[in-house]
Amino acid sequence: MSPLEVVAICAAGIAAGAINAVVGSGSLITFPTLVAVGIDPVVANVSNNIGLVPGSFTGAYGYRAELKGQRDRLIRLGLGSALGALLGGVLLLFLDPSVFQVVVPVLIALACVLVVIQPKLNGWLAAHREHAHPDGGAGLWLGVFGAGVYGGYFGAAQGVLLIGLLGAVLSDDLQRVNAAKNVLSLIVNGTAAVLFTLVAEVDWWAVLLIALGATLGGFIGAKVGRKLPAPVLRGFIVCVGIFAIVKLVYG
Repeated sequence: MSPLEVVAICAAGIAAGAINAVVGSGSLITFPTLVAVGIDPVVANVSNNIGLVPGSFTGAYGYRAELKGQRDRLIRLGLGSALGALLGGVLLLFLDPSVFQVVVPVLIALACVLVVIQPKLNGWLAAHREHAHPDGGAGLWLGVFGAGVYGGYFGAAQGVLLIGLLGAVLSDDLQRVNAAKNVLSLIVNGTAAVLFTLVAEVDWWAVLLIALGATLGGFIGAKVGRKLPAPVLRGFIVCVGIFAIVKLVYG
């Protein structure tokens, strides 16, 4: 890697760690960056997943105050996240790589749409808060499992999916929902990372650079990310996502 590529990957890691702590779409920054510097898309996805784990941890740790009283809920839902991540990771590793290159542009487009509509989604959640369930029930567990499959396979905007699921069902404010989202995302990324480390091809330089950036970014996101102008942040994420789609489709 050239010095410029090293700087670019580290900067992408910082941005992704911060974004994941607040919104949950950081892979839309790091994954296209790895592809842009010439890393194979599947290897880039695997390396990106592993590299973002430290940032997921620091982001979750930054919301530790909002996690109080959620241990039992997160143990139950975390099992669904872990099982889903294993299935998603297996699908990534054993499906034909050409499937990934066809599916991922669609997933990135879906992730961009989710990022754009998140304000309306949050408004809908607030309007339906009186129907929320204190524990979530089997329906929420299955939804979290499905989000885990998505996260293990690709993962961009899995945080937006989780906020939508948790916020629609749980009788908690959105800050506590976001804290729970960070923990479940950490479980998904960590589970998939263990699987990928054991059986997949990994670019460890990319992992190291993303991990360094994401660790710092997770702290930044947890502390000051909520003060960032949301429209600017969403617009930047969508632009990066469009770039990724163009890069994957047209090379």
